[in-house]
Amino acid sequence: MSATPNSIGVSADTGPTTPTELSDDEPPVRVSIDLVAAARRHIAFLRAVAESEWLHQESTLLESIRRYDELWMPLISDLTVGSTPPMILPPVDVQWVWYCHTLNPVSYRRYCESRFSKLIGKPAIFDEENEEYAVMRCRGIWVQRYPTEPLENELDSDSQCPDVRNEDLLIEVKKQRLLYSKFSEPYMSELVYLIAARERYKGFLCILQKFADGCPRLVPAADISLLWLTHQSYPTVYAGDMEIEDINRKVVGVWEKVKEEELEATRKLWESIYNQPYEKAGGHVAMDLGEVVSVKPPVYWEVSDCDVNTKYKSMMPRFLLEVCVHVRLNPMKVMQEDMKKKFLRLRVVRCHGELKMDKPFSSFSSDSWEKTWHLYCEFATKGVVLDLRLRGGRCFKGSSSKDMVAVLWNDLLRSPSLTLETKVDEQVRVVVSITPPAQAPYLFKCVPDRVTDDSGAMISDVVLRMNNHRPQEGRWLSRTVLDHAGRECFVVRMRVAGGFWRRGGETPSAVKREDRIIEIREGSWSYLAGTIGRVPEKVVGTATPKGPPDHQKSAWCFSTGDELTIHWDLSSSTAGLNFSLQNQTCPDSLVKLLEGRKMQYQAKKFNSQKEKAKQNMNNGQEVDEEDDEGFVTLVRFTEENPTGRATALLNWKLLVVEVLPEEDAVLALLLCISILRSVSEMRKEDVGSLLIRRRLKEAKQGTRDWGSVVLHPSCSSDISLPQLQPWHWNAMAVTAASNGTDNFTKQPAFTYSPVEGSDKLYKRGIIA
Repeated sequence: MSATPNSIGVSADTGPTTPTELSDDEPPVRVSIDLVAAARRHIAFLRAVAESEWLHQESTLLESIRRYDELWMPLISDLTVGSTPPMILPPVDVQWVWYCHTLNPVSYRRYCESRFSKLIGKPAIFDEENEEYAVMRCRGIWVQRYPTEPLENELDSDSQCPDVRNEDLLIEVKKQRLLYSKFSEPYMSELVYLIAARERYKGFLCILQKFADGCPRLVPAADISLLWLTHQSYPTVYAGDMEIEDINRKVVGVWEKVKEEELEATRKLWESIYNQPYEKAGGHVAMDLGEVVSVKPPVYWEVSDCDVNTKYKSMMPRFLLEVCVHVRLNPMKVMQEDMKKKFLRLRVVRCHGELKMDKPFSSFSSDSWEKTWHLYCEFATKGVVLDLRLRGGRCFKGSSSKDMVAVLWNDLLRSPSLTLETKVDEQVRVVVSITPPAQAPYLFKCVPDRVTDDSGAMISDVVLRMNNHRPQEGRWLSRTVLDHAGRECFVVRMRVAGGFWRRGGETPSAVKREDRIIEIREGSWSYLAGTIGRVPEKVVGTATPKGPPDHQKSAWCFSTGDELTIHWDLSSSTAGLNFSLQNQTCPDSLVKLLEGRKMQYQAKKFNSQKEKAKQNMNNGQEVDEEDDEGFVTLVRFTEENPTGRATALLNWKLLVVEVLPEEDAVLALLLCISILRSVSEMRKEDVGSLLIRRRLKEAKQGTRDWGSVVLHPSCSSDISLPQLQPWHWNAMAVTAASNGTDNFTKQPAFTYSPVEGSDKLYKRGIIA
């Protein structure tokens, strides 16, 4: 079936939607637990453990193992009748040790049978309220049985560590410390993802049952691994469902190194049985093959508990989904002489109209599925378009389209496997898979705009005529804040001068430093005529300079209650900026501003050019790790994250901001503008082109929407395109104008009307 990019119906021939549908002749796979509900609670538990730093302190860990071994297991054993465990749960530290122990089923079974002569199971509790009830019920039983043992782990870091009786268990628990990092992507808790993962897990078990004795160890993909670990964490259920003795020896563990032959064997088995690619979106296989570097996803994508920015009606949430496109040739339909002339092009249905990724037929195979494209797309892109093209069209160097198919995200979301198969011109079989869309960080950039007066109107003859030629009072520099899709969200204004302007009349002077306030207004311009407009009414944030001018120090008071202090350190050979951000209304709130790209945004540092070349060759990641100037990372410290969590990345030089939903976007914008103003004052130069007082040429919306498509570094042949990289890898190139030039240095020179004021006035208002 063919379809144009504008098709709104089902546009792909749907192949088999789940692996198990293709294996009706195989023995049924038994899973005696609701794996979907169990997996959601599993991820929530792993996240809670990962955020509880106290759980992983040495003394706490050893005490938890003692409590598990000496107190909990005897208690649960006595309460277990037959194979049915009672509906109680221990405190979280004991739960964690218990969970880690169950992930080694052989060791756990031996432990239970040697001590209690039976396998101890875990109750199937998937509801948060029932879980709280089960812990409360445990409290009553615990206090009665162990009156001198507190229910909670009260050992602190200064206490003497108890003796270790089970070294193997200690090693097992320490090994799982970072397990949540394997399953932290926000889409993994979505029901549609887990339903698809459950069917793939059953298909994986089918292969194990059929080939357990004759194949090397199988490598579970991420979605399969999640369901496998969930299944294991219920020991009696897992033991009853697994017909093969010691089945774990046939599977590569989540922390084990993957051998190339094991992965290849798994892929071939899966393809031969189910005629589908093994890997899919959200179902990758972690690799660590000798010198090949494991590639970190290019987008920072973690669960945010809340979005504090819903109060700003002008902001639209941004949703991302992971996409994988696998291609396989139909050997019966492809003629050898066509191979050199044909290629497959991928585009998106909406947004980023310039996006064209071509793959020649010679890169495809009829023997196996080839992962051709791996990317992250905003949900607003609607879907992908696959275009089979023939070189040498109407013009010698051009190409012509032979067939075109659109695969839409909505159609994929209706598929139980989140996968659709289609054919292009009967020659190419294509499988497209996605993950459920999940909220991603907001992206903003501030672009120059016209000078405005105190009332918020642009300085223009149009406004003068509308006001019966009454002079416009005051002068403010303006910046329009655009989101990832080019929508106007806020208008930033910086006060420069007061007084009236008349042609040939008096010339007002720059206002005092303490009056050079910054304000952010929510919404878009109200255009009066053409590009001449008025700022929105609602002020949502202000920044006021504090203290006298200083060439090494600058301070600001924000309407949010925060006070920002910037110190320019000139004592060392490499001058740098130091920041202090304190909230006067909430002094216990700890926030740090770190110069450069830190934590998840950190660029990889290389010890040599050879190492850098090797890294770029392996994953195509060409990060400008040398130039961190302009970048500032906002890090928040909380009880849940005592080591800090980066919630925003700013580039004050380019006025570009990435903000997690849990961070206030207005605060991030105030920080960005205030730092730029301060640096300009301290250096006495226009560092970030604040003197520009015209709207610069921007990419037409829909032609190059930055952030709408981001390629995974594994697509090394395409990732060199800057517009397909994460913006902080190469900020200047990604956020450049539509003609590919530097917005600030290569635009044509501007002439400004005397009514707006001279450059000298604005220099006094910014860098004096």
